[in-house]
Amino acid sequence: MTAEKEHIHNKFEVSGGYVEKIDQLASRLLDLDLELNSNIPTTLWISDLHGEGDRFKSILRGRFGMLYQTCREALPGTFSMEKIQYLTRIIRKQQYLKDDVIKMDIQDIILCLVEVLRYKTTNIRPNNGSKFKPEFHDVISRLLSGLPVPDPIFEEPIVSRRLISHLSFAIRQILLDRIQVLGDVFDRGDQPDKILRILSSSSYRNGVDYVFGNHDILWMGGAAGCASLAVEAMRITCRYDHFIFLKRMGFDTVRLEKFAIETYPVNKITGNFKAQTDKGRALEKALTVIQLKLEEQTIKDFPQYEMKPRLWLDRFAKMLKNKEPGLNDTFFPTVDLEYPAQLTSEESAIVKDLVKQFTTNRKLKRLLQFLFERGKTYHIQNNFLNIHALVPSTVDGEFEEFLGRRGKQLLNYIQEVIYRVGQNYIHGRKQKPEDQALFFYLWCGPKSPFFGKEAMKTFERYFLLDKKLHEERTLYWHKNMNTEAFKKKLLDEFGVKRVIYGHTPVNYAKGAHMASKDGVSINIDGGFASAYYNRGHSLVHTPFQLYGIILPTPQEIMEAERRLESAPLDIELIDEFPQAMKIRDTIAGKKIQAERDAILAELQAMGSDSAATELHGV
Repeated sequence: MTAEKEHIHNKFEVSGGYVEKIDQLASRLLDLDLELNSNIPTTLWISDLHGEGDRFKSILRGRFGMLYQTCREALPGTFSMEKIQYLTRIIRKQQYLKDDVIKMDIQDIILCLVEVLRYKTTNIRPNNGSKFKPEFHDVISRLLSGLPVPDPIFEEPIVSRRLISHLSFAIRQILLDRIQVLGDVFDRGDQPDKILRILSSSSYRNGVDYVFGNHDILWMGGAAGCASLAVEAMRITCRYDHFIFLKRMGFDTVRLEKFAIETYPVNKITGNFKAQTDKGRALEKALTVIQLKLEEQTIKDFPQYEMKPRLWLDRFAKMLKNKEPGLNDTFFPTVDLEYPAQLTSEESAIVKDLVKQFTTNRKLKRLLQFLFERGKTYHIQNNFLNIHALVPSTVDGEFEEFLGRRGKQLLNYIQEVIYRVGQNYIHGRKQKPEDQALFFYLWCGPKSPFFGKEAMKTFERYFLLDKKLHEERTLYWHKNMNTEAFKKKLLDEFGVKRVIYGHTPVNYAKGAHMASKDGVSINIDGGFASAYYNRGHSLVHTPFQLYGIILPTPQEIMEAERRLESAPLDIELIDEFPQAMKIRDTIAGKKIQAERDAILAELQAMGSDSAATELHGV
């Protein structure tokens, strides 16, 4: 090859790579521009599902009342409420419904449904593929693009009705873009596995953000080998008589049941136990005693947690020994009054067995892997901080210090530990005792971001007659969230504009509201536990509105299903936006904008570079 030919060859080789880089940068720039100018995703917040799988599935199927709101946003303001309700009935039932009062012909209905679908697809970038069924895919795409379609679409009723069905299906599929779950799928109800299967399914998992709750921490800690949490998770399950759930999950409780029934005959159980069956009551008491013993050992082994006031067993033994008043139950054959925290040989064998089952149960691991890998101590989405319960704070409105950290730094550190424990659990590696103990503290410690109370008074509530001692005093979060100074401190710490949290039920029946007057603090609790009013809340954020939904009770859901209708929903409007909120208006948008600006600067520099001039000559 001559020198001249080699020069030309190298010139083309260099310029080819140069052009390729320009194309890559330009493609990325345009992609970022599309992202910035997209509407924010329609997002649902839900918290404290507490094992109520069927109820969650039912409400999720109805999309939490978002259908009406989406139609209202998509269609002209001249549309009456009656017309919008008529269209939502058609979409919900996925079929044409004739109405002699609402004068809309089939073509009008089709065009309205296309407009709703266009609203949801034009300004939001889909991240999970096409939602159109193949039979009408091309026709729907042409309608959305404003292109001509075959005449039978409007002229042949049988074809028109099928198109209405397909359009309705597509609309239902794309109503909801993201789900923010603020923790606590476990305990009280018997279907936490169903909830996690839904959330981790291919239909939902890529659109779900999950924040840990204290009841999730309980099961995750038990699976990671924390003995007291494994025992406590089993105790709470037996407390609600959820033996079908245990069987479904593959737990073997034969040995435990034999020990409990023989050791604690039901006629000698007089404490405040909740289980309704004889077996459940025996198991609940046996596991309570074991749990209290294990907790005492953890508290003594880790004095830095400052939980010494929770050491009850020596005082308890003294009360039993001296036959002091104040106890509602005095039959404790496994409690040595001289060494009350010492496990009997049978109890030790049961603990060993339960820990092994929790750490090796493959069905449980499949569920918890989703939480360990996808869950977070907090999550920032749009301009919102999402947490389960709180950011630990002091009585004077400062961030509480725990483990030498506070605020965002504390939550980040806890996240690191949880992730490390999760990886060890998933890959079958040995856990550090201090990590297992931290899970115990996160479950019930006063400085835990998942708990927020002075103490979890398991012993007092089970065995002490004085009900004043049963009270679990809430700490300072709610008080501080009513002050402007603390709210500003919190927003500045995380760089957000609002804070959304669950954990604490809001009694809507007594006039309580989800949101503070300024809309900065929003307290949602799904109310899925019957102990908590059974009428909880969720939150929806569309490009035009932020509103709370007061969820129906189980009875209202059953009645609505009997009538083949949607359950009634009350709405609490929190905020409205005159223009559609875009990705560029969010915290994530600022990061995207910075990347876009950097790419644009690089492209502009390349455009003025001498290599560009040389390329032009080629």
